[in-house]
Amino acid sequence: MIEVTGLCKFFDEGVAALTEVSFAVPTGSVLGLLGHNGAGKTTTVQILSTLIPPTSGRVRVAGYDVVEQADEVRNSIGVTGQSACLDELLTGRENLILFGRLRGMRRKAARQRADELIEQFELGHAANRAVQTYSGGMRRRVDIAIGLVTTPRVLFLDEPTTGLDPRSRRQVWELVSSLASQGVTVLLTTQYLEEADVLSDSIVILNTGRVVASGTAEDLKAQTGATYCQVTLVHPDDIARVSAAFAGMSDVDADENANTVSVRAVDGVGTLSEVVRRTDRLGVELIDITLRRPTLDEVFLNLTPAALAP
Repeated sequence: MIEVTGLCKFFDEGVAALTEVSFAVPTGSVLGLLGHNGAGKTTTVQILSTLIPPTSGRVRVAGYDVVEQADEVRNSIGVTGQSACLDELLTGRENLILFGRLRGMRRKAARQRADELIEQFELGHAANRAVQTYSGGMRRRVDIAIGLVTTPRVLFLDEPTTGLDPRSRRQVWELVSSLASQGVTVLLTTQYLEEADVLSDSIVILNTGRVVASGTAEDLKAQTGATYCQVTLVHPDDIARVSAAFAGMSDVDADENANTVSVRAVDGVGTLSEVVRRTDRLGVELIDITLRRPTLDEVFLNLTPAALAP
């Protein structure tokens, strides 16, 4: 449904935003496009949605060339940007009707479609309130609904959960999963690696405009060839002491929210034994010590520098 081959984008200042980017997204699947700020995620979405032209390369969306058949591409897609594009003074229902009319729907059809989306996105309790009274999560749900006023074959979501609280983020995740199950192809850009891990059928990691890794989440985890030894502590106050005790071991990482300290298990069970010895000497209380596979966060940190090394 999306085919990108050798995509390059250079701006007037000679800055290379994208260099030889290639990937494909099958129909009805979710692609997670990952990368830090400035990696090229938004530029990629802008090209795929015909907002800006590529410098070179071949890009097809829903079977159409984004340059030569831009109108056909626009009629096949929905786009939700990083900021909600809503009229603050209109109600949620009025916003949906407005965008339906702008997409060429007759008044009755636009109203009917607005009602369907309000039910689908569980916005009935707020549909007749001004958008300026909405929470961030509600605004984002309306914004995504607007992208679906005319059912797209492909939906682009550019960092749809940035700035949302955990509950609102989970709600957006549920919406994305439901769209994919209905056959809509979704390209999702995000800085939240957990989000990509949960939602994506496949992942592409960009760094400074280049693809540095791609595959399923499990493929990428397997590429690191590493396991991690994780210590879960009873008392958060012990995290600093345990981290200090692991000094000199590989890739020590503390997560204060989860009360854990992890080290890369370079020697497998040997690393586990050393971790047990060091924590035992400290006399701290533990909930668990385990060997586990890497998280997508650890994959990102591990693969990106290796891919960019000269």
